[in-house]
Amino acid sequence: MGFSFTQQTFRRSAAFFLFLLFSLSAHYASAQNHEVRGTIYDKETGAAMIYVHVTLRGTGLGATSDENGIYSISKVPAGKYELYCYPLGYDSFVVTVDLTKEKKITQNIYVLKKDISLNEVQIVKERGQKETRVEISKISVSLEQIQSLPSVGGEPDLAQYLQILPGVVSTGDQGGQLYIRGGSQVQNKVLMDGMTIYNPFHSIGLFSVFDPDIIKNVNVYTGGFDASYGGRVSSVMDVSTKDGDQGRFGGVVSVSPFAAKLEIEGPIQKFSEEHGGSSFLLSARNSYLTETAPIFYNYAGTNGLPYDFLDLYGKLTFNAPGGSKFNIFGFNFSDNVRLPGGASYNWDSYGAGAKFILLPPSSSTVIEGHFDYSNYDIKQTDQDVNTRESSIGGFQGGLDFTYYPGKDMLKYGFEIDGYQTDYTYYSVSNRQLDEKSYPTDLSAYVVYNKVINRLILDPSMRLQYYASLNDFSFEPRMGAKFLITDKLRFKAAGGLYSQNLFSAQSDRDVVNLFYGFLTAPDELKTNEGVDATSKIEKSWDAIAGFEIDLSKHITLNIEGYYKDFTQLINTNPYKLFDDDPSIMQAPIYKNDYILESARAYGIDFLLTYDLNPFYLWITYSYSKVTHNDSIQTYSPNWDRTNNLNILATYRFGKKHGWEFSARFAYGSGFPFTQTQGYYENYPFQGGINTNYTKANGNLGIQYGPLDGGRLSDYNRLDVSLKRTMILKKHNILKITAAVTNVYDRANVFYFDRVNYVRVNQLPIMPSIAVNYSF
Repeated sequence: MGFSFTQQTFRRSAAFFLFLLFSLSAHYASAQNHEVRGTIYDKETGAAMIYVHVTLRGTGLGATSDENGIYSISKVPAGKYELYCYPLGYDSFVVTVDLTKEKKITQNIYVLKKDISLNEVQIVKERGQKETRVEISKISVSLEQIQSLPSVGGEPDLAQYLQILPGVVSTGDQGGQLYIRGGSQVQNKVLMDGMTIYNPFHSIGLFSVFDPDIIKNVNVYTGGFDASYGGRVSSVMDVSTKDGDQGRFGGVVSVSPFAAKLEIEGPIQKFSEEHGGSSFLLSARNSYLTETAPIFYNYAGTNGLPYDFLDLYGKLTFNAPGGSKFNIFGFNFSDNVRLPGGASYNWDSYGAGAKFILLPPSSSTVIEGHFDYSNYDIKQTDQDVNTRESSIGGFQGGLDFTYYPGKDMLKYGFEIDGYQTDYTYYSVSNRQLDEKSYPTDLSAYVVYNKVINRLILDPSMRLQYYASLNDFSFEPRMGAKFLITDKLRFKAAGGLYSQNLFSAQSDRDVVNLFYGFLTAPDELKTNEGVDATSKIEKSWDAIAGFEIDLSKHITLNIEGYYKDFTQLINTNPYKLFDDDPSIMQAPIYKNDYILESARAYGIDFLLTYDLNPFYLWITYSYSKVTHNDSIQTYSPNWDRTNNLNILATYRFGKKHGWEFSARFAYGSGFPFTQTQGYYENYPFQGGINTNYTKANGNLGIQYGPLDGGRLSDYNRLDVSLKRTMILKKHNILKITAAVTNVYDRANVFYFDRVNYVRVNQLPIMPSIAVNYSF
């Protein structure tokens, strides 16, 4: 099922889009009544504070600050009011605002932190967000939540936290890939301050490329996301980094057997209410497992732990006194892997960008913009497999406009992406695929969030133009939530999603560290040899569920989903011949690419209990994924039927200075392609004149049915004990003792077919880490 667009259809859709956009804009420009808005700041550091509730006392009117710390209370009758704010851990803030003369007032809020105390884990956001936004299949992650996990290697990391989210399947300790609700890793969009990060995880799956100490907030959408996000059909992970401290110089230094890092930040111009401020932030993290593993973990394998990575990040922030802001940032993330058997992987990711937020004093609009460039290169070298290489990189720019009329929200924007891909790959039959492309994508979207008493509607639509393919995609989406009671909320979402990226990798590899990026070719044929009507991947999604507050501290969230991937593109594993008309063979044996369809469905459960000093998080997911390429139906090698995660944290001691955490993970086995036998494969380099009785052949492998087997189940228990000591106001020392894989479970990583050797995931690994912030 899908849409086929002509030029005339697109022009009509674009005209309707612009008409709706300007109609809504004009309506709200003339119907705002009185409004007070501003940004909520930590007065000491100048940091914008997110998800903080602000009210006008005695009116019932209020708002919650967004990811930029901006709040807006509109449709306010003329009068004088007390604006009240009381963030957790901060002193209260009260100020009188006079809306009798001014129609719009900008009132920034500056709050001071109370005496230093140990942070509590806060999973549930302000209640106002639950009652005014749909937010289906969305989880917001903060630094405090990441730190609640047992720290593998003594260091918390976003990658470890993402693995416990409902609907997320991880390849385990090694491999560094996440699959979300049936989609492949290339179908997940990862953003950092608006910039696309093509590979957000390191080769050792315990670490992402994001140093947790630079993270402000992460929004993870496992499905049903609105039209403000595009270019992917599965999920979105939107990472916001914090600004450098604009009040004082400080930082973090840490060391563990896995890695060491240094993060420093400070003011360029100190923050003040009158003049704003500016700051810098620098972060560097380097692993040294290749050096420490022979000393601490010499039992991990003959090659130790062959993973090296280096993360570098920098950011400059400039704040205006009215709330506008400008950022410049850059990064470089790199990995080197040397697996047993001679396989090696190298990848390098780098980029730079700028982002701004404008709050025009005479307008109710919040304007955001970004422009950036990022690049990702990966290379696989293996003595048994031809070299595989992939590169993707380019620029991206966009503008977003947001209004907050009352409890509603209107948002629209435009985006342009120009990038290039370069890919070299060899199929199972040793056929080379060498592709280069230079695509450009244009898009526009509008999102309207409407609150009607207990009903919340979130209609949106996106126009996506894949210029290099001359392919248009009109993508309607809809979200809804109904507040059945104050404690029970029903929600649903659905829509169409598309992308012009796919990955070529061998499904016969038991594990895939290599995955590259390809775009649809200019000439794409169906498996029967007919020109394809559309050259992009598409998916229809449907999600429904409910969330219920079982008590003040217990919340249960249940969501069922169905994804219909109407068209997917893959490299053709059946290709045996060149695509030459003179070769009388079926197209399926000559095409470079093969078209597939897929279905993914499942149900996710999330139960949270949050009452200091105890915190409990339980997720269970049942899912099923099947692909069909017109030759066979199979389950891809990330299809995990059952997935369970249990996290428990307990604080104790004076001022809760001690914290014990435990995490148990279980997953049923992944599919893999079994080996049926071996044979001597003659290359016949001399053609028909080759004397095969004297020639030496290569080792040939006879494979079984595609993903016809299942690996053994995965389970692991991690524990950690952390001691936090506040030495001075800004000097905090954390010492963490952790044990990964407590009962030394032998979880399979992959099977070396050539040497007939099983390679396991990480064994039991105790560690201790020291983290000092100043």
